[in-house]
Amino acid sequence: MDSFTIILINVVPVLLIFLLFRRWKSAKAVNLPPGPPKLPLIGSLLHMGQLPHRSLKELAGKYGPLMHIQLGEISAIVVSSPRVAKLVTKTHDLSFASRPVILASEIVGYHNTDIAFAPYGDYWRQMRKIATLELLSAKKVRSFCSIREEEAKNLIESIHSTSGKSFDLTEKVFSLTNNVICRATFGDRYKDQDYLIKILKQVVNLAGGFDVADLFPSLKLLHLATGMRPKLENLRKDLDRIFDEIINERTKRLKNGTNTHEDNEDIVDVLVRLKESGALEFPITQNNIKAVILDMFLAGSDTSSTTIEWAMAEMMRNPRVLEKAQAELRQAMNGKKVIEESDIKETGSYFKLVIKETLRMHPPVALLLPRECREECEIDGYTIPVKTKVMVNAWAIGRDPEYWKDADSFYPERFENSDVDYLGSNYEFIPFGSGRRICPGMTFGLANVELPLANLLYHFDWKLPSGMKPEDVDMTEDFGASLRIKNNLHVVATRYSYSS
Repeated sequence: MDSFTIILINVVPVLLIFLLFRRWKSAKAVNLPPGPPKLPLIGSLLHMGQLPHRSLKELAGKYGPLMHIQLGEISAIVVSSPRVAKLVTKTHDLSFASRPVILASEIVGYHNTDIAFAPYGDYWRQMRKIATLELLSAKKVRSFCSIREEEAKNLIESIHSTSGKSFDLTEKVFSLTNNVICRATFGDRYKDQDYLIKILKQVVNLAGGFDVADLFPSLKLLHLATGMRPKLENLRKDLDRIFDEIINERTKRLKNGTNTHEDNEDIVDVLVRLKESGALEFPITQNNIKAVILDMFLAGSDTSSTTIEWAMAEMMRNPRVLEKAQAELRQAMNGKKVIEESDIKETGSYFKLVIKETLRMHPPVALLLPRECREECEIDGYTIPVKTKVMVNAWAIGRDPEYWKDADSFYPERFENSDVDYLGSNYEFIPFGSGRRICPGMTFGLANVELPLANLLYHFDWKLPSGMKPEDVDMTEDFGASLRIKNNLHVVATRYSYSS
């Protein structure tokens, strides 16, 4: 908010303030849902706080599960209950199937031509179909099994080398998920992978949260004054150089007839093949391919590593859960030295409850990717105008006391003998969203969580650094593109004796 205050005082002309105030006044004539008080120009921004998902949950307790909030120029509704989530993502799904334009997706998303932020329409439907049938189908996800198993093995060896000393688990898990994404997307680790990850981290930091430029889209000067636009444009140039080199090499290989067989294609291979085939109803360009590549990293890496980290943090705070999950896996493995994905499918029922409970309490994206109203509609007697931004608070929904007993307690057993799942039809549990805009990479993301987490639990006994008690584990959140633990998780690992 400091930069926003400076810009407000020094940059915004008085005339534009007047125009925005007039727009704010006219909006009051619409029968909008109730919401917190609004100030001229900034609306309800002061109510957001450092952790918007928590602030919005508190506000919903006062104003209701369908709440209107004014964020600068942006008129938004916040959904905070399973019942209203169902109305938005099922009953009126088509009305809310589009995405708002944000500066980051416009620039580094190659004019919103990725899958996550593309506006609803023919292009998005085609790219969504490509994602579900070609890029992230169950068959394609299985084809990356050897990559996940090899990277899990590398993770275990890396932890072995810590020799019982405290180490940064966050960094090791983040490295693993990035290696998996790189190899699934490019076929191998990128030659300058550390540099690529550095760029992607900067993109995530800029794209996460609420940027002033996105709250006042008509004030183009703000895009420059905040430094947001030039920063994003420079990052896009870096991404262009990296992605163009890879795509050009694959295109050349395809034209020379030396490309990989379809059964062994990576993500870039598939996209280049489809581009060059000429068979698509809406031909895709090289920039479209780059946008999808970026989706793979931004949607796949940070969210998977964050889920693993939250699961481990919760189990370090709850030793009973940790021991129960370990005992189940170790009994099922019966002394095996290597865990394979097929082992997890055949066993690990409690282990999977741990993952469910982690996703309930710590959805990777606390406020699901925002939707935008395509056509005026009515919900609960309130009018939702066209272009209204829609934020679904998955974090609040997962802790709704009307649906979850002891909602703030980590208790995996709550899912025993329960049909509640994260596939999008149980609206009290939607960490991946629901409806047309449900995450197409859900299967891929879960696979990138299950195997590494199972290996961590099976191969090691865990304790906290000297002097720390379970209740001392720092669970402070860091709100951004994903809901991360603010301070990295440090732990001590001791190798498990398979013969014991």
